[in-house]
Amino acid sequence: MRLDRPSGVALPAAGAAALVAGSLSPWATFAGFPGKMSLGGFPGGARLFCLLLVAGSALFVVDTGGRRRAALAAALGAVAVVGLNLVALVDQGGGLGGPAWGAWLSLAGAGLLAAGAWRLPAGRAAAPDDWPARPASVEVAAVAVGLLALLGAVVWGLAINESSRFVSFLVFVGFTCAALHHLGLFTWLTVLFARRQRMAVALGGAAAVAFPFTQQGNAYWIRVFASIGVFAVAAIGLNVVVGLAGLLDLGYVAFFGVGAYVGALLANASLTTVHVHVPFLAVVLLGGCVAAVFGLVIGAPTLRLRGDYLAIVTLGFGEIFRITANNWDGLTRGPNGISGVPDLAAGGFNFGAAHSLFGVTLPGFANYYFVELALIAAAIVVFTRLNDSRIGRAWVAIREDEVAAAASGIDTIRLKLLAFAIGAFMAGCAGTVNAHLTTQVSPDSYTFLESILLVAAVVLGGMGTVPGALLGSTALFVLPEKLRSFQDKRLLLFGAALVLLMRFRPEGLVPSRRRRREFRDDAPAPAP
Repeated sequence: MRLDRPSGVALPAAGAAALVAGSLSPWATFAGFPGKMSLGGFPGGARLFCLLLVAGSALFVVDTGGRRRAALAAALGAVAVVGLNLVALVDQGGGLGGPAWGAWLSLAGAGLLAAGAWRLPAGRAAAPDDWPARPASVEVAAVAVGLLALLGAVVWGLAINESSRFVSFLVFVGFTCAALHHLGLFTWLTVLFARRQRMAVALGGAAAVAFPFTQQGNAYWIRVFASIGVFAVAAIGLNVVVGLAGLLDLGYVAFFGVGAYVGALLANASLTTVHVHVPFLAVVLLGGCVAAVFGLVIGAPTLRLRGDYLAIVTLGFGEIFRITANNWDGLTRGPNGISGVPDLAAGGFNFGAAHSLFGVTLPGFANYYFVELALIAAAIVVFTRLNDSRIGRAWVAIREDEVAAAASGIDTIRLKLLAFAIGAFMAGCAGTVNAHLTTQVSPDSYTFLESILLVAAVVLGGMGTVPGALLGSTALFVLPEKLRSFQDKRLLLFGAALVLLMRFRPEGLVPSRRRRREFRDDAPAPAP
């Protein structure tokens, strides 16, 4: 890695200087825009993201692998951030008089920066030699820094209350990740995580445990992430059915509902039809087992069905469960559902009460968050062991070509039933915890839309991977929450984001090695 010759860097250097000057100048002619954008002298609001992207685009003076694409990604990120804020300023300011001169200067600087990055010589792509092997202590430190950066980015994003500024933050993070990807940093980290897997898992668990301590006693996002934990366990279970076995299940939320009703009925709730209290650990296992039985019930009649026909049958099963729960007054209390489900308790410890740990007061939802972490850890162990086993490879063979798998001696009937049962078991266990987290269970919580969200979490995150299920679940919960101020437009923005992701990243955000090879093999060959 060395500095490049000064020739050819005048244009991007001028753009960077203009962007820095514009980011320190006013962007709005009126008060009230998020980030005090009507004031100059400091990079408030989205202007900070532009300054950080300038630092990334400074790669045009460094001769390293992938620098052209990385610098271009950072420059285009600055263009996108400035452009989005200009649109918002014009909309809220009543016309072109809304943006101040600093916004126009920043747009011009970002454009010059992108043009200069585009004119850079193509150079070589990032190679493994750019990130050579390091001592064990250095590699573990790199893994720790990467996880700490991830935790910091999550906390920073959650602390942004304004939706328009949060959209700018997402753009900044997306283009920054693209720049780092072109530099080969993510490839190197992937190798490090695989090489130091045990230490990476331990550090990742420590980062997850540390999250509630970053919220300064605020229960809102801890509550949201506790719900994400429940959703993620169900998504990991669906990943067994869809991601490994290739069985499209559109009624999967019914298994989640079965577990929730089992947990609510056996918790001695205030408004219920069964006044019995069973220890929670027994209820979790019982809810999972009952859901697994339902999984076998729905799996047995559909053994000869594939593709769209299987999806239609499972969709029908999901609707049958919801309608039955809505009309069975003697057990489920019909549309009123079961309410007043008490908080979990273990001995004298009440999971719904606030507690102090290491001098930090944590709200009751933090206790449920830690319970969900334990449940996620168990689900990850089960999924990983299955994926690496003969059963997992047989499921993949069935997913790719069931006829060929059967001709190879694989018992497709038994393995498909096993996939349905294991996926349903995980969903049932998650549902029992969710009943205590929400303190009520009703049929309206288990509609077809919930099944679609679970499938979307698996597909968008990356089928067949645990990080994909976790990332997809987090995105599907956090993004709608952060875009609430857009009201009706948030669904449009959310849908557009999903379409773009499927267009440019069809294998998912975190694809498995198998899926990555499939999409690489299916890609059209370059024209001669």
